Amino acid sequence: MLKPAAAIVGQAVLYGAFAAFIGYFATDPVYRQIPDDVALIKVSFSHLGDRECRKRTQEELDKMARNMRAPMDCPRERSDIKVEVDLDDKNILKQVLHPTGLYKDGISTMYKRFEVKAGEYKLAVRMQDNTALEGWRFVKEEKITLKPAQVLVIDFNPDKGGLFLK
Repeated sequence: MLKPAAAIVGQAVLYGAFAAFIGYFATDPVYRQIPDDVALIKVSFSHLGDRECRKRTQEELDKMARNMRAPMDCPRERSDIKVEVDLDDKNILKQVLHPTGLYKDGISTMYKRFEVKAGEYKLAVRMQDNTALEGWRFVKEEKITLKPAQVLVIDFNPDKGGLFLK
């Protein structure tokens, strides 16, 4: 059986060795998420697709009870959302987002990440939240300069005018 002093010294040596082991692996092998000359572009947003409403005809309204005569017929379902991203006129993302929920009335969410070399680019982002319409409802085109290890986020907020970069 060890004497109490020897046990305390042994514990101190073992705890010290364990702390040195943890300390070394916490700092020395340098971990980089991305290479030194690379920047990130992240496309991240959540948005409710538009409803595909139609205007009811006068004949349809006449057939309905007076308290049910809403001029617009809007189904519960939300529209799919189309998103495209071009970098220097080369398409890097083309996706259709479907609404969530049992009745397809929920939010559509997207998160994509692209690693690109640092430098200047021409960025074009297009989004349509009502697939019944032709063309693009939201468009953002901009020249960007990405520095090494910079993260550019493409986000969407209808209150801020639609697509924006931060």
